[in-house]
Amino acid sequence: MEMERTFVMIKPDGVQRGLVGKILQRFEDRGMKIAGMKLIHVTVDLASTHYEEHVGKPFYEPLMKYIQSGPVVVAVIEAPDAIEQVRKMVGATDPADADVGTIRHTWAQDVTRNRIHAADSPASAEGEIGIYFKEGEILDYPLSVHDWMFRD
Repeated sequence: MEMERTFVMIKPDGVQRGLVGKILQRFEDRGMKIAGMKLIHVTVDLASTHYEEHVGKPFYEPLMKYIQSGPVVVAVIEAPDAIEQVRKMVGATDPADADVGTIRHTWAQDVTRNRIHAADSPASAEGEIGIYFKEGEILDYPLSVHDWMFRD
């Protein structure tokens, strides 16, 4: 079974509402591995790099202010087909459009305060992991439950 890594950020509103454990539990319940995780304040430099593609868009400045407004949890999640599976679990960007049972449907009410970010492609996952994690901060370890959950 080939593993894939993706990037997840529990945004300031998710941290402030005390949802970190509940959100991470969903990934673990699905058999996904947390390969890296930390609680950080997003600096201007980190935010500028992460949201570079949105420069000039009307939501850019409010997004920059919001993402720096409090601590966030950044994580690397690993599983077969992790990027697609995590995106499905997170739900549509606008919570009003998110499927019932997704993270955003369950805990978010507004598109600008939607609790969580997840990489949307292999390129963005790799890039975002590189922004927030340094060499040695992502661990490679066996998760015994994988033998019971996934076929070789």
